[in-house]
Amino acid sequence: MRNIRAAAVQFQHAPGDKAANLETVRAFVQDAAAQHVDVIAFPEMCLTGYWHVRTLSREAIDALAEPVPGGPSTQALLNLSADHALTIGAGLIERDDDGTLYNAYVVAMPDGRTACHRKLHCFISEHIASGNEYTVFDTPHGCRMGILICYDNNLIENARIAALMGAEVLLAPHQTGGCHSRSPRAMGLIDPELWHNRHKNPDAIEAEFKGSKGRAWLMRWLPARAHDNGLFVVFSNGVGYDDGEVRTGNAMILDPYGEILAETWQAADAMVAADLDARVQPLSSGRRWLKARRPELYDLLTSNTGQEEDARTVRFGKNHVKGGS
Repeated sequence: MRNIRAAAVQFQHAPGDKAANLETVRAFVQDAAAQHVDVIAFPEMCLTGYWHVRTLSREAIDALAEPVPGGPSTQALLNLSADHALTIGAGLIERDDDGTLYNAYVVAMPDGRTACHRKLHCFISEHIASGNEYTVFDTPHGCRMGILICYDNNLIENARIAALMGAEVLLAPHQTGGCHSRSPRAMGLIDPELWHNRHKNPDAIEAEFKGSKGRAWLMRWLPARAHDNGLFVVFSNGVGYDDGEVRTGNAMILDPYGEILAETWQAADAMVAADLDARVQPLSSGRRWLKARRPELYDLLTSNTGQEEDARTVRFGKNHVKGGS
């Protein structure tokens, strides 16, 4: 791996307004280019909007969806990437050739290549399928990169497999924080009035962003994904009001020891950037632990236990009650 400069973005998308969201992406890309960023990561489904999609019909979701890489959003990202000589990742809804819809994340690279990850554990809508492949690829910047979307990162096996496939940098786009949860100790709703009054009382909303509904929840598990696998992690997230819930932002970049290189808990659209020093990776705990694995003991990891359920059932309950995480 070569040293690179990475940026993570949090922004409040406009539900269903891809043109407006692309303009936000353009503005951040210009800022990132001025800061000599090599790779910039935007949130999950930030081009289409996120939480409102759970209530849309199949036809309405299909109207938002696009093919990848031939669709207009991917082509716009490719043009931006070429113009500014940096790699750009952003989330959208993909329509496959057979009409299947996916929660997808596109990475556009300045040499004209793209990578696309389909969320492995999709629950936002019964009309959107889960992907079945891991996404790890080489970049023009001399690093190997992986992608896991939101809930994908919660399952420890996914981050480990990305590392075993050679990922050195993990893009982790999210729409999380401030969620109603079935677990009494995982996040919780934030009063939307705190967001709407953020300019008058920034301390109140930022306390929620830093607390158990946002950053404190992330700190229970996100650094472990970096530390245990020796990965740089670029965490991007939505921020602000999103169809009844308030996303907590907390854009951050972590090193292979799970330590935070840059972060924000600002209640606003924001970007953080950090230099990823390749020298810290080879001797990190996670990289050494990968070498100490004993795969002959791990058969149970690939065997059905009878406890498995689809992501929508786990997320919402058997009756698919809306809400939760």
